[in-house]
Amino acid sequence: MDTLRAARYPFIRDASAYAEEKTDSIEELLTGARYSEVRERGLARVIGAMKNHTIPDYSLSTEYNRLVEVLSYPYARMLVSVIGDRLLIKRYALAEAERMNAMLSKDIESIPTLLEELEINATVNRDGTMNLHFADFLRFSYVMKAVEWKLINMNVENGYVRINNDKFIRLLQNAYRLRVEQELPLKVPDELAVHFQHDVGKVNLLLAEAKSRMDPTNGEGMKDEFLPPCIKAIIEMAQAGQNLPHSARFALVTFLHALGLNYQQIVAIFAVSPDFNESVSEYQIKHITGELNGTDGYTPPECGTMKTNGICFNPDPLCERIKHPLNYYRIKSGKRFTPRNEE
Repeated sequence: MDTLRAARYPFIRDASAYAEEKTDSIEELLTGARYSEVRERGLARVIGAMKNHTIPDYSLSTEYNRLVEVLSYPYARMLVSVIGDRLLIKRYALAEAERMNAMLSKDIESIPTLLEELEINATVNRDGTMNLHFADFLRFSYVMKAVEWKLINMNVENGYVRINNDKFIRLLQNAYRLRVEQELPLKVPDELAVHFQHDVGKVNLLLAEAKSRMDPTNGEGMKDEFLPPCIKAIIEMAQAGQNLPHSARFALVTFLHALGLNYQQIVAIFAVSPDFNESVSEYQIKHITGELNGTDGYTPPECGTMKTNGICFNPDPLCERIKHPLNYYRIKSGKRFTPRNEE
């Protein structure tokens, strides 16, 4: 077995087999003195993801270090799962994916292994470029907003997109990030979860700090005077009983959800509409906010999207300087911090 490859990519099947071979039991991994460094490294993976959006470097020069790295991966995943917070899962998934990207950029020989592991339909060309099936290309490039990533600007032949190694590895990063997000949280039995409580406390402190920094309202709730003109106009239209287009409803719900309003507060705004149907509205709102499927829900549309949809109402001078309605609220309220894109 290639233990270096297993340590670099601890999610592959060889790494799982290596971990099972070298571990007495999960209970021993979580409590045994001989695995203390594994637990420390697992915690470091999660803390690094929360604090710096990266998995900290770790030497893989010895077989012992490689084993620690492989075993720290399932420990970190269980720790994240015990907490079960969507922001933490997204941060952790992104950090693990970026680490894979960094490893693979210097180890392109491992690309075929990862293609099989991630079930990606792609082949290597003689010149070193890659052919990626257009369906996989669309699946993994949808978060890439630069014009150069649009399918219309790619070289497509017989249903495959021809791209260079750098771009291909970037798409592999997206594929792995999506896989981690979809897999977590794992179901960790209560009798195992109790062993994580000390580390859970450390991570929860960082999580609370991150959410406080990201809260556009500073925990004070929504204040009307800080709302961007477009959102004010849509609220006024709803409260006047006007029928709102779907794009306006979506923008309003996502924006209010981002400010921390709950279902009851949001649905109250729509209750005066002449076509108001609470059961339909409840489904739509809880779907958009992610309450139905246990996710973070959709993010508010950017200003460019609002303009395209014809719902950019009454823009003022500040609107010309910002690209997102939430940034308008932050600036007006004196909170200028914008969270890192969780792409």
